[in-house]
Parts: sequence; structure tokens; C-alpha cells
Amino acid sequence: MQSISTIGLDIAKSVFQVHGVDAAGQVIIRRQLKRRFVLSFFEKLPPCLVGIEACASSHYWSRELQALGHTVRLMPPAYVKPYVKPYVKRQKNDSTDAEAICEAVTRPNMRFVPTKTIEQQSCLMLHRVRHLFIRQQTAVINSIRAYLAEFGIVAAVGRRGVEQLLEVVADPADRRVPEVARACLAALGGQLRALKAQILEFDRRIIAWHRSNATSKRLDAIPGVGPALATGASRERCRCQDLPIGAGLLGLGRARAEAELEWGQGQAWPDQQARRSLFTQPIHSGRTRRDPLCQDPWHKPSALAHCVIGTAPYQGRSHRTRQ
Repeated sequence: MQSISTIGLDIAKSVFQVHGVDAAGQVIIRRQLKRRFVLSFFEKLPPCLVGIEACASSHYWSRELQALGHTVRLMPPAYVKPYVKPYVKRQKNDSTDAEAICEAVTRPNMRFVPTKTIEQQSCLMLHRVRHLFIRQQTAVINSIRAYLAEFGIVAAVGRRGVEQLLEVVADPADRRVPEVARACLAALGGQLRALKAQILEFDRRIIAWHRSNATSKRLDAIPGVGPALATGASRERCRCQDLPIGAGLLGLGRARAEAELEWGQGQAWPDQQARRSLFTQPIHSGRTRRDPLCQDPWHKPSALAHCVIGTAPYQGRSHRTRQ
């Protein structure tokens, strides 16, 4: 049997699909694999090129197959999709997907996703779980406001308004809220306080991670880049083009970008000063100033937000809201 040079691996939860070809492009193997047999199957193969779509659990399998001596390339599913259609004879299935992956991984113009380490995935999970808590906090606040509005009780927009509503719920002398509804709203209030405490704890963890990482601290020196973006970018291995900074770093190579970063630590670029307003200026309305780390305009400014605004470049700036 001829040697397998390239494999397209369509990963799943339980049943994987393998499509292998030789150097001439002839199909050598096409079969399904149960999850528990995947590593033992690749242990028996000589080192080869393995293509995988960058989806759930792909980075784990990439690390495991690289440990066995294989060359693994992760590809965005959107870049693999154009190669699926030529192989769909009757219907799309795992076999055609694996065949398309095997074809796409050999294309010279294909873009690949770097394999994340366990440390990088842990840091990204820290950000994503924090963002999940923020979404849950917004949902709980909206529920409290909506339920109390059914009894004619409303409050001003902002966190002070939510605190006033919780004071009404906690007051047993207030007869506008029935006892059954009061018990439900008190449970939502407890959940809201727990979520705020968890978000604050995750803010502290992000700050601690940021202070312990040299790359993250260097990125933080760029105007408009704070601890959240710096820690995320340092773990994502993103390109300079992916950072929301001025045009001075866009399109540059690694060596030139590093030189620009070092030069920019003592400079003030006019085209980047406007970006600082994203972190220092409040929303021009009666609402509270939003947390620069999240996309939720209702989120209470957290300890991490105060840390960003309290750094040297931002001290002395006034934070006024329009009355």
C-alpha cells in the first residue's frame, strides 16, 4: 500500500471521518473512526499533513496529533466551504467534508489558524466566561425592571435605578409588590449581586494575568489598548492588522511592528488620540459610563475599568456627563 501524505480529518463529538491520499492525490483511505480509536489510528501512520477545520475541540486534537509527529493545519470553516461543493454528488455528509478538507489543506493560498496552547485557551476562556456573566447580568436587570413595571414601579435608567428597585423589593412595608412576586424578585436580586461579585473577581484575574505577562504589558503601552484587549491579543497570537490601533502598525512585519511599538511608548500619535475617548469619555446621555471592556452599555463600571482609567495617561481627565 502506498504511503499516506495528506489526511482530511472531520472531527465530531463521537464519530470522526478520515480521508487520506498519497502524494499523487490518489485516495488511500476513507473511513470512520470512533473517538477512542483516533489517537491509536494516527500512531500507526508515518508523519503526514493533517487538515482540520478550526471548530470546537480542534485545538486539542491539533496538539495531540502534533505530539505524535504529524503536521497539523487548522483552517477556518468558511475557507473550506468552497471546496465542499465539487465533492457533493448527492448530499453533503461527513465523508464529503473530510474530502474537501483534504483538498483545501494542500492549497498554496489557504490561510491557517495557529494552534492555541492550553495557557492561551485558558486566558480566552477567562474573557468569554466574564462576557457571559455580563450578558446574564443584563438579562437579570431587564427582568427585574420588566416585572416591577407590571405593578407600576419604574426607576431611572442606570445602576442607581436598579438599586432603588431592589430597595423597594427588600421593603416589606411596601404593599405595591405582592408577597409571591417579592420572593421571586428577591431571588433575582440575589442572583444579580452574585453576578456582580463574579464579574469583579474575573476583572481581578484579568489584571493579574496582564501584570504577569510581558507581551500583554507591551501591548498595553499602545494608546487605545487596555488590559482586556492586551491579554486577549497576547493569547490569540493575532496579527498587527487585527489590533484596533492607528495606521502606523497596520501592514507591517513583525520586526518593524516591534520597533514601532517601542517608539510609540514615548510618543503621542494624533490619529490615535481619538481612540482614548472610547476609554475615558462617558456616553453622552443620562446613563452611567459604560465599562470599556464590554459591549454592554448597561454594565456597571468594574474594578478593571477603574484600573484602565486610573493609569497615568488618563489621570486628571474629567468625566462629565451631559445633564
